[in-house]
Amino acid sequence: MGGGVQGRRRVVNDRVFRWVLLATVGFVLLALACAALSMLWGGRAALQLSGLDFFFTADWNPVENRYGALVPIYGTLVTAFIAMLIAVPVSFGIAFFLTEVAPRWLRGPVGTAIELLAGIPSIIYGMWGLFVLVPVMTRHVTPWANEHLGTLPVVGPLFQGPPIGIGMLTAGMVLAIMVIPFISSVMREVFLTVPTRLKESAYALGSTKWEVSWDIVLPYTRSAVIGGIFLGLGRALGETMAVAFVIGNSTRFTASLLEPGTTIAALIANDFGEATETYRSALLLLGFVLFIVTFIVLAIARLMLRQLSRREGR
Repeated sequence: MGGGVQGRRRVVNDRVFRWVLLATVGFVLLALACAALSMLWGGRAALQLSGLDFFFTADWNPVENRYGALVPIYGTLVTAFIAMLIAVPVSFGIAFFLTEVAPRWLRGPVGTAIELLAGIPSIIYGMWGLFVLVPVMTRHVTPWANEHLGTLPVVGPLFQGPPIGIGMLTAGMVLAIMVIPFISSVMREVFLTVPTRLKESAYALGSTKWEVSWDIVLPYTRSAVIGGIFLGLGRALGETMAVAFVIGNSTRFTASLLEPGTTIAALIANDFGEATETYRSALLLLGFVLFIVTFIVLAIARLMLRQLSRREGR
């Protein structure tokens, strides 16, 4: 009798636990849907005014009530791409150094110092970029890029611009420094999950550290590594204050990485407080666009991870 009562109680507890978990998942999905729909509803006036041209034109003129989101969308994607182009190889080098190369007494302090970078407020990164990185870009990087890269036939227009130091390249470099702690921490943790016997076997066969990292560690952890990379990319896409300090906040379309531009988050942060009703509607609709862009990026990440899982299963 006692065993039957205890068994029924365990079944009830299990059902309650399952419903609690479903409720938490439903709450998260409901919050995301409400956030997206609220921004879309708030931007209905701008959508009625501009129509689908809002998403495909580059004319952003609040004075004349003309709104085209192409420039901030382009700036968001370009700065995030630059950030990942810098951050991914650096993060891999940091993670592999801490797991395979660094002596044991050095791994803890260096790992802790890198993780502390994730706790620095974004406005501090922006101030550092404005007062430290921008002068370096003005005096050294921009003139060198104009002289050596600006004359190239295809990519030359990307590196032609005035030596003012602010622009999408500077913003991308600041974003790279910001996302490196996130990506390197994920890579470091997953690299530690690689069985020691696999690496020792490779070393016994004469493999170098580079061959072990490329042929053993990365294939074993590639799904988690890709997940960490897209986690950092999501952070880069939505960063606000650090980018607003160094990107220049210009809504004029330019292909040059050395000229001022803007991103979705930076434009919203700079103009939302003083925006008129119609302009505020356009900024809310721009926030919805950022939501969709981030969702698409993360959905692509999930699809890539699923494809990798299927291949590993085969």
